[in-house]
Amino acid sequence: METSSRHLIFHGAVVLLAALLYGAPYAKAIKSVATAQVVNSWRVAHQSLCLGAVLMFSVAAILPFLSVSAALKWLIVVALVTSSYAFTIATPLAAITQDRGLASGGQGWARLVYWGNITGAWTSLVAAGALVVAAGMSL
Repeated sequence: METSSRHLIFHGAVVLLAALLYGAPYAKAIKSVATAQVVNSWRVAHQSLCLGAVLMFSVAAILPFLSVSAALKWLIVVALVTSSYAFTIATPLAAITQDRGLASGGQGWARLVYWGNITGAWTSLVAAGALVVAAGMSL
């Protein structure tokens, strides 16, 4: 297996662990009848990061079959890992601060939530675009 795939598997496992651990505050928010925004924020953190980890595992499985340069494969890996960690930081902070991080100009932790979301979104787009290019070149 390629080194790039092994890196995706490792970082996917780390993100999956974090996502599963975020299930505890999600359950606590439900039990304590927290506001809908807090419950929803923990649900997003728990579920979306699980999906992000599964995405990394899936891409790791197909990466060796792509007939492209190692540089393009590493672009996909670095973008996915960066995106996942950005969301791993931003999503629980959104629940803790009760700030969705959808608008710039926030103060303190809200600013970190915003930049985590922006970083995660842009690097996800880079990864998806690079994956489309790699898949197309491999036809």
